[in-house]
Amino acid sequence: MAIAALALNCSSGSFAEEIEFNRDIRPILSDKCFACHGPDAGSREADLRLDRESSAKADRGGYAAIAAGDSAESELITRVTSVSDDDRMPPAEHGKPLSPRQIDLLTRWIDQGAPWQLSWSYVPPAHRERPNPQNESWPRNWVDYFILAKIESEGLSPSPDADKTTLVRRIYIDLLGLPPTPAQVEDFLSDVSPDAYERLVDRLLQSPHFGERMAVYWLDLVRYADTVGYHGDQEHHIWPYRDYVIQSFNENRPFDQFTREQLAGDLLPSPTTQQRIASGYNRVLQTSHEGGVQPKEYLAIYAADHVRNLSAVWMGATLGCAQCHDHKFDPYTTKDFYAMSAFFADLDEARHLTEGVDLSPTIRAPELEILTEHEQAVVEGLESEVRELTERQERAKSGGDENAANSLQKDIDQALGKAAEIRKQAPRTMVSSAIAPRVTRVLPRGNWLDESGEIVEPAIPEFLGKLDVGGRRATRLDLANWLTDAHSGAGGLTARVMANRLWYLFFDRGLSLSLDDFGGQGSPPDQPELLDALSLEFIESGWDVKRIVRTIVTSHAYRQSSLVTEEARERDPLNKLFARQARFRFPAESVRDTALAVSGLLEPTIGGPSARPYQPAGYYKHLNFPVREYQPSGSDQQWRRGLYTHWQRQYLHPMLKAFDAPTREECTAHRPRSNTPLAALVLLNDPTFNEAARAFAARIIREGGHATEERLRFAFAEAASRAPDSEEELVFAQLLQESHYYYREHPQQASELLAVGLAPVPQEIDRAELAAWSCVARTILNLSEVTTRN
Repeated sequence: MAIAALALNCSSGSFAEEIEFNRDIRPILSDKCFACHGPDAGSREADLRLDRESSAKADRGGYAAIAAGDSAESELITRVTSVSDDDRMPPAEHGKPLSPRQIDLLTRWIDQGAPWQLSWSYVPPAHRERPNPQNESWPRNWVDYFILAKIESEGLSPSPDADKTTLVRRIYIDLLGLPPTPAQVEDFLSDVSPDAYERLVDRLLQSPHFGERMAVYWLDLVRYADTVGYHGDQEHHIWPYRDYVIQSFNENRPFDQFTREQLAGDLLPSPTTQQRIASGYNRVLQTSHEGGVQPKEYLAIYAADHVRNLSAVWMGATLGCAQCHDHKFDPYTTKDFYAMSAFFADLDEARHLTEGVDLSPTIRAPELEILTEHEQAVVEGLESEVRELTERQERAKSGGDENAANSLQKDIDQALGKAAEIRKQAPRTMVSSAIAPRVTRVLPRGNWLDESGEIVEPAIPEFLGKLDVGGRRATRLDLANWLTDAHSGAGGLTARVMANRLWYLFFDRGLSLSLDDFGGQGSPPDQPELLDALSLEFIESGWDVKRIVRTIVTSHAYRQSSLVTEEARERDPLNKLFARQARFRFPAESVRDTALAVSGLLEPTIGGPSARPYQPAGYYKHLNFPVREYQPSGSDQQWRRGLYTHWQRQYLHPMLKAFDAPTREECTAHRPRSNTPLAALVLLNDPTFNEAARAFAARIIREGGHATEERLRFAFAEAASRAPDSEEELVFAQLLQESHYYYREHPQQASELLAVGLAPVPQEIDRAELAAWSCVARTILNLSEVTTRN
């Protein structure tokens, strides 16, 4: 009773506040109660389900867990406020006591009638009336009406607009993953037309680098890597799938088509080469053919991996939690898990267990040869020639002319050899190929050796309905169509998951903070009306990714300053209102790309095999089966964008790892962001950054004029899009002077500094001068603002 009194005291003056079940109550029940009174029948106590209204409010012989309108008669309140250790819930050993505030919310909600709602994430998005904020002049598009109304409801105001320099740097990094050049900044600053920003956005959306920027995030989601992950972690053939993703974003391939081609490109009628490459999505999981592998065990591992990734990427769901038992927080059952895995039972993914070899790259059949149009034409011509020669040979044999037949055989062998040589040189990529489906059983507690479970056919989670496939066995194509069908499938839910993630890319947080768990343990959206509106816009536009991106980045909300006032920091520390923009360090790939771009070294070629940047010697010394020695790429390949870095799952490139890139063993919807000395040391000592600093120094000397002040202004304009202030000029001038003196006195150290990397050292520039300016360039590239999106 003392706890209850404390709870009531905490709520003084706020009894009139309307409690919302999904926002206020479900998170409490999910966190504190569902483990024992939720979906999982195996751990359920007292036959009570607090995830279902009917069970929570049922008459239990004169009492109910929740007596709507009367908290005093509700057993739930009695138990959570009990002073007895034996009676109080949750039990003390669970370590999840309710706070007074949570007890207060439960009490008030019940007294208000205990109104129930289906979980927000399973209710399709609905059209909401656009709010009417007081400041009618602030909104620039419909998104702003929702944002501003929410800000005003909290008695706050939006932040001022970001200055134009900040805005142009922001939009270049967000849409291309690259900083603008001084000329691009100047073009935007000098354009005073009212639609200058919108026209800039449209140009950037047409840039081929847009696809590269978006691909980085998608590849995190689908756990793309260049290696198998398990055991020897050998390379496998898959980079054409990465290029398909880049091309899809650049061509603005509708997201529903994008989904179908990846999940079931091989099942489409007369699939094109690109659609077959897209089906490589099903093959980028971790695999192994180590000698002790049990095929049945690994097929079960692969099936579980497919379900985990599919549900995470398209559904924002943690269906993987149901592999061994019914989900403890969401209505997914173990049967649902294995019925979903049955969609992938037709994949030919057992061949590599017998055909794979301990070479790198290894064999992961089925694979597709990727020929250029010219190569394909040559091969088809050779094959046609072989058919014609074979027919002539048959006629020669039937006529008894053995000499002619033998001569024709030589021609046939020569043509076949040429075709084989072209195919041998062609890149290969893993693709999906359908076979007779394997039998899928529910595995009790996930035990692949236990065959006592029931046989299941492909099916969507039962609580989400059924697929209407006319009595035949459902396929991966049916699943893909269901995921993007907004009328009779889960299209609305899928759209909401993706709209939330797209918003996150441009505000550093989603409208729902949970990017990978739209379930009981996830966070409800702070602005559900806006999230629903974006989801419906996505669907009604024909799943147009560029359109929804444009809508977000042309809003006034996006253009706000990221500077935060003390009042805003205190009132809205997590920026749930989006009353300001976010400030954060670039993703790992863009940190590297920025240094290369500013230095002039960046190789902008789109697509192709992965590149190997410099990395510490001996980093692969424990990588066996086979033993490998890392060989950095040569020439221009060394300076390709970070997106193309060879992704070794067990030994992720140290630079990427230092800046929080994932190993891509599982779906990653939100990269962590750390601030460690190791990252600073990478920027100072990694050969790529040292080489970039040297190349940048050469640019400064050649293009920046003659006076130190001119050169510093040039360097700052290139790296930070601004001029240095007077204090910075003094500091950097002193650094230059001291460095110049040191390298004059120590020419050997200057030679060693300039010897790093493959980029040629300009012979016409004095060694000591180049070394000194390299120190200045390296320091500028290490400035926070050079790697921070404001």
